[in-house]
Amino acid sequence: MDIPAIGDAEELSCDVLVIGGGTAGTMAALTAAERGARVLLLEKAHVRHSGALAMGMDGVNNAVVPGRAEPDDYVAEITRANDGVVDQSTVRQTATRGFAMVQRLESYGVKFEKDEHGEYAVRQVHRSGSYVLPMPEGKDVKKVLYRQLRRREMRERIRIENRVMPVRVLTSPEDGRAIGAAAFNTRTGAFVTVRAGAVVLATGPCGRLGLPASGYLYGTYENPTNAGDGYAMAYHAGAALTGIECFQINPLIKDYNGPACAYVANPFGGYQVNRHGERFVDSDYWSGQMMAEFAAELASDRGPVYLKLSHLPEESVASLESILHTTERPTRGTFHAGRGHDYRTHDIEMHISEIGLCGGHSASGVRVDDHARTTVPRLYAAGDLASVPHNYMIGAFVFGDLAGGDAARYAAYEGTLPADQLAAAHELIYRPLRNPDGPPQPQVEYKLRRFVNDYVAPPKTGAKLSLAVAAFDRMTGEIAEMGARTAHELMRCAEVSFIRDCAEMAARSSLARTESRWGLYHERLDHPERDDTGWLYHLDLRKSASGAMEFTARPVEPYLVPVDGFAPAGGPARHLGEVDLVPVATAGPREAAPAARAQTAPTTGGPEGPEGSEGSAAVPAHGSASSPRILELLVLAEESPDLDALTPYLADPDPAVRAAAVAALGETVPPGAGPALAARLADAAPVVRAAAAAALRELVEVLPGGPELGAGLRAALAVPDPAVRSAALEALRALRLGDVQAYAASLADADPEVRIHAVRALVSVDAVPELAAAAADPAREVRVAVAKGLASVHAPAPGPLDPLLVDADPLVRGAALGALASVGCPDGYARTAVAALADAAWQVRAGAAAGLSAAAPETAVPALAKALADANADVRKAAVLALLAHRDAPQARAALATAVSDPDADVRAYAGRAA
Repeated sequence: MDIPAIGDAEELSCDVLVIGGGTAGTMAALTAAERGARVLLLEKAHVRHSGALAMGMDGVNNAVVPGRAEPDDYVAEITRANDGVVDQSTVRQTATRGFAMVQRLESYGVKFEKDEHGEYAVRQVHRSGSYVLPMPEGKDVKKVLYRQLRRREMRERIRIENRVMPVRVLTSPEDGRAIGAAAFNTRTGAFVTVRAGAVVLATGPCGRLGLPASGYLYGTYENPTNAGDGYAMAYHAGAALTGIECFQINPLIKDYNGPACAYVANPFGGYQVNRHGERFVDSDYWSGQMMAEFAAELASDRGPVYLKLSHLPEESVASLESILHTTERPTRGTFHAGRGHDYRTHDIEMHISEIGLCGGHSASGVRVDDHARTTVPRLYAAGDLASVPHNYMIGAFVFGDLAGGDAARYAAYEGTLPADQLAAAHELIYRPLRNPDGPPQPQVEYKLRRFVNDYVAPPKTGAKLSLAVAAFDRMTGEIAEMGARTAHELMRCAEVSFIRDCAEMAARSSLARTESRWGLYHERLDHPERDDTGWLYHLDLRKSASGAMEFTARPVEPYLVPVDGFAPAGGPARHLGEVDLVPVATAGPREAAPAARAQTAPTTGGPEGPEGSEGSAAVPAHGSASSPRILELLVLAEESPDLDALTPYLADPDPAVRAAAVAALGETVPPGAGPALAARLADAAPVVRAAAAAALRELVEVLPGGPELGAGLRAALAVPDPAVRSAALEALRALRLGDVQAYAASLADADPEVRIHAVRALVSVDAVPELAAAAADPAREVRVAVAKGLASVHAPAPGPLDPLLVDADPLVRGAALGALASVGCPDGYARTAVAALADAAWQVRAGAAAGLSAAAPETAVPALAKALADANADVRKAAVLALLAHRDAPQARAALATAVSDPDADVRAYAGRAA
């Protein structure tokens, strides 16, 4: 298929955009419409049978039915199950609103099991509390909901677009709020843009993260269409995600990857046993500790593990068959029959599922408050995507309802959708079409998810997780090379990019939490103990301004319902920044430490002698091995010290200590690091100044700009060291802390490299008159930078290039002529460029050809056609590229046709694009 132009996108508009037509998304759409909003529901499959709910549901795991359970008891249960790391205000929403949701669903036609008196037949499965409400006919839940969506009054307010897959949430450049989405049609490939007043993400978990034991990509425990779409979209929109290190891992049927359904079997008398028929699960069924016990039993000589049903009476087995073979997995009966197994004679062998991310069954998801609001204004998350621990189906409905109700307050966005975000989404979607013979999606996805199994699945270690991060970084390039030919393949390729994002989140989050918690969900062999003092915190991750993944330890708020064993105190968050990778050895341990390289002492010295001069070459780059202060500093740096702790080392008399302190400052980046680094740019020792300059360059995208940092950088412009002045100019420009006056003053600097940085800084503030004045600079490289800079300002014009077009140096003239391609090439300049095609220097001829791409065709095309015979291949290539800009002209197409047989491969390739 062809790549559609961005300008040809189908644009849709709504008040509330709901992404995902499963459990939470359907409820969000219904509630928003009932509140009067115009709703658009996007589903990459078809709403009638999309989402995990479409397979059916055998029961409600967390029904708080009055008289059978109390909301506070439920909140306490979930708090204990999640080892204390919960926002009880969100859990309490499910506890208090869940029963009304059961009644609402029942009014829609969903059937729940009742006893003979018409009371809900709630069962006890967990160690305390009766929360399980069976649904013998749960296979029809989605059908019932779809029926509600298609009611006439709902059809008037809810527009459903099936086979449309969003890839990015669009946000306002002004205030960062959600304003729509970029998507494409999974059948036609058409590009789709949506403007909305609010966006609800309801895309389900990332079930396609780990690789099933079968190796089959889609044989996952969770719905395999849930590839982490919402996690990636929320992350790239700037929302905080939390608990991503808390994986979802489930017991399942061996080789079938369907749930063993203890929630259904236990009320009938089924239970888990080892090969000796012994029960072994001590902890509760909805905790990660249960999975740790399960894994330990499976790995011991007491394994395998089974779900025992063979002891049950016929009526119980028949009832179980009627539920399990028609609801959760309709193929389940076929699977057992194919093996000759019967519940009456065979117990069911169990195993452990692949890892996944899921808020509804563990805790990993998008951070939300008690109204489903994310940290991005007007962006909501609900269902398994939202981090409301152990929320299950009823919680998904509750938070879908909350999201839809709150989002209904907003009207459609009427501004211009951000072009840069649309372009990035367009590139993500259609990139595989440019490389149709590239690696196919199944192969790339298999490799990616095998790395997840190898390095991310628990038990975890820092070394394995660091290898995982490196592998996922490498795979960014491999994913970019994937090939596709159809819209369906584009969908699968986009899903792989989402899986990769989730895999990196999982690995980095697991590295950041340096403790073990949640049993098997986050078992760190190198940090085996739970640390409530240091880690009774939510671990939030978000995308920084520089595009890096950064972390914050957010304290658990004081509980609404007290729970023994946990006492969160609240307090300030702890910003962690980017997580450090663990060094991984590539060879075995050495028998002895390598000997230090001998230092060569200078033969002569100044008045202070060779050892007394701080600028001496004898000072090692990373500090003096003889200084105990270096060792103190290295120990201190491991604890992420604040600036006050590092300040004494930054003022140490030994320059090696000061340099090491600067390196520690650059690694830990405590508040105030920017001004402190700027102050070290004036250090008396070159080694310290060099370390400070390097740290500023490395951190410039993450340091907060402020008056103190700006003053320090401007002061550094007077430091005698030219490397310092260059670094200061670079930081001032990047942080937008400089001004025209400061930059223009640096054009008089004695060092050409500093003047080049001044030119770049002046371009950043569109200072054309000051740039034009630099056209007389004595250094050729500066004048070349000026020519390129004049082409890069926001309102370029050819006039300031005049002195450069007649410069004595051919490289300068070539750069100035090439700049005409950006600034414009009106008639007089076009004649100059045509004449320059005869210049003796090939650089001038290439620049002239490039500049003619912006000239009138009647002038440019004949001259460029002649340039196709130039002896220099680079000139011919420039001429071909310029002719492509004039391809509407018949003479240009004719000229390009001759170039397809050029002896140079680049020339032929570019000429071939005209076809």
